[in-house]
Amino acid sequence: MKKFLKQSKKIFFFCPSIEEGGVEKNLINISNKLCKDIQLYIITANNDKKKFFDKRIKFLSTNKSFFNKKSRILKSLVCFFLLFKNTTSKNDVVVSFQSNIFAIIYCKILGCKIIIRPNTAPNFYAKNLFKKILMSFLYKFANKIFVNSQDFQREFKKYFNLNSVLIYNSVEDKFKIQLNYNKKINFNFFKNDKKSLKIISIGRLVEQKDHITILKALNLIKKTKKFKFCLIGKGNEKYKLLKFIKKNNLTSFVKLVGYKKNVYPYYKAADLFILSSVYEGSPNVLIEALTTGIQIISSNCKTGPREILEKNKYGKLFNIKDYKSLSKLILKTKKRNNKFFIKDKRFDINNNITKYKNLINSV
Repeated sequence: MKKFLKQSKKIFFFCPSIEEGGVEKNLINISNKLCKDIQLYIITANNDKKKFFDKRIKFLSTNKSFFNKKSRILKSLVCFFLLFKNTTSKNDVVVSFQSNIFAIIYCKILGCKIIIRPNTAPNFYAKNLFKKILMSFLYKFANKIFVNSQDFQREFKKYFNLNSVLIYNSVEDKFKIQLNYNKKINFNFFKNDKKSLKIISIGRLVEQKDHITILKALNLIKKTKKFKFCLIGKGNEKYKLLKFIKKNNLTSFVKLVGYKKNVYPYYKAADLFILSSVYEGSPNVLIEALTTGIQIISSNCKTGPREILEKNKYGKLFNIKDYKSLSKLILKTKKRNNKFFIKDKRFDINNNITKYKNLINSV
């Protein structure tokens, strides 16, 4: 194990609720790389996702599934007690990927260093004066702040007058991506249809992801364009989406397949990827899609997609919730002939690990 720390300190990654979103995926990718060089501790309320992490990482958590469906506030309180039990020095560093306000308060009480990674764009808080003042005040107590897009960085400076370090979300090593990409899946919904445009979208089925906009767009073109649409993910919007599908006779064109750990074979099988989010930080799923070279259409939300796609270089953009514009872009999309990988240094995990090391050493 190579040592890169300038002084003796424990490094804790703070994430009270490890679920199945982009934040957690990035946490897993970074942790599994960084643990080769340091002893890394993960603080979370439950350890049911431990199997996705390298065995060298030490999990500080409860062993009870009781907390799985509890509120994030309760999970954060559990993590405070775990921090309290395990921090031993003022040089210890907590890197917070979630529940940043709680993490800042806890670390100031315990006297250790705190680095935060905000996940919600600052303009979201700007509409609420109380939240804006609260965030502006508390964020100043963080030793360092890092964000995952230039747009996010500019927003942070504009609304909170705070500087931040830019570290893009990382995708897995190219070898691992190709290995996952080439794994076989039994998905007859796509396999048995050679003529239709095959479309996928991946993400939690929640209001933020706005999958209903994709369904509305497809409903407009169902009589003029042959397509099959596969939606990967789970969440509380599932039954709302199923109701729309049934009401508009889309059942034979659309399939919800739930959460999939390995999504790369679906990228391989598809012609087009669509992201329809109302807001994002820097969506992991869009970076994954870009890496596989699939055709991309994305909503032009405040931060993330425009920067990742370099405006229209790697994909097409449409205005949030504008399903009519989205339908026109889908109509113009042809079946995919080439399967190739795009390498972009911004999202290279080895490049970004160096930035994490520098960030941790800077506090």
